[in-house]
Amino acid sequence: MTHEAESRKAAVRRLERGLPLYRVMDVTRPKAWADLDEDVRQAVRHGALAPFHGWLTGIHGPGWRGLRDRAADRVREEAPTEARLALALCDPDGRIRQAALSCAAGRPEVLPLVAVRAADWAAPVRARALHLLREALPGASARTLAVTAPVILRLDRRLRGGAAAELLDGLLRGGDPARVKALLSDCRDGPTRRAALSVALDRGLYDGLGLALVAAGDHDPVVQERAASAAVAADEPDATVPVLLGARFGRVRAAGVTALRGAGRHAEAEPYLYDRSGRTRACARWVLRQGGGDPLLVYRTACAGPDVPVRAPLGLGECGARSVDVPLLRELTGHRNGRVRASAVAGLRLLDAAEPRRMKALLDDPEPAVVREARRALWS
Repeated sequence: MTHEAESRKAAVRRLERGLPLYRVMDVTRPKAWADLDEDVRQAVRHGALAPFHGWLTGIHGPGWRGLRDRAADRVREEAPTEARLALALCDPDGRIRQAALSCAAGRPEVLPLVAVRAADWAAPVRARALHLLREALPGASARTLAVTAPVILRLDRRLRGGAAAELLDGLLRGGDPARVKALLSDCRDGPTRRAALSVALDRGLYDGLGLALVAAGDHDPVVQERAASAAVAADEPDATVPVLLGARFGRVRAAGVTALRGAGRHAEAEPYLYDRSGRTRACARWVLRQGGGDPLLVYRTACAGPDVPVRAPLGLGECGARSVDVPLLRELTGHRNGRVRASAVAGLRLLDAAEPRRMKALLDDPEPAVVREARRALWS
């Protein structure tokens, strides 16, 4: 059994013991909710789980598992526990799922399971779940929405999941802008943040600085790309460029370098010729050329100087000429700085000038980065 399969079985066992959902699984993962629904259903069908549903009052129908025909025989509770309600919402019997939805109103902890039921194959269950979502989502807290929205968007791929997704989209496009911004900043699910960003861009909720901050702070590459591009398009370079250039992510810094051209500040791209991101270095070369500069000359001068920037040899290999620049790069494989030596080896590889004998000798270099680059050159 795989680790994932064992974790899913353990989640069902924890729910059976009555633990709250946040202790059963990672509630921020939309897949975890769909998995729980499937796993509970399969466990009940195969006899591995026999949940008690006597608390579902007002239910009639002979032969229902764990339910009584006579109201006097039923166990009445003020409200079912979170675990019992979750088990009922995932039950294989559609009548139990439908009845459980009546108890889910005002229970934000199970709202993601209500979203799962909104894509249910049984029309009565689906209709009731959609009604609950329609009532609950507008007043849901930012935390509840950040957990429920990813489930809705994930289930949009299902045959009957579109209605809930349309409901969420309408809420975000016509509701409080703060809800969109909260999703974009607080939700851990990348696809949900992408959807929130699309709404934010369509509604014009951010100025250039706000978009730059989104791009610089988000870990999702799609969000970074779209927010950075929109920040550049806002044409507010004084506000956006410093934020973009200071970002941890190469694609965001690359957007900031590109924005220097539009601002007429071509010379400021030169330091980014030595950026750790290849994309950023390429953008810096382009911006310098657009301003009449020669990045190749800058690289050659830097590599021949006394204090060689760490990535100058790599940049020279990216845009240099084999017939001219290989001797200088070979010389730099003996530089006192190990990172410069590694950069020179990478530059030789890019120029297809990594001699096997020289690379094998560098396998004994004390700098691990040099050894890695030498191995890469030998195997390329």
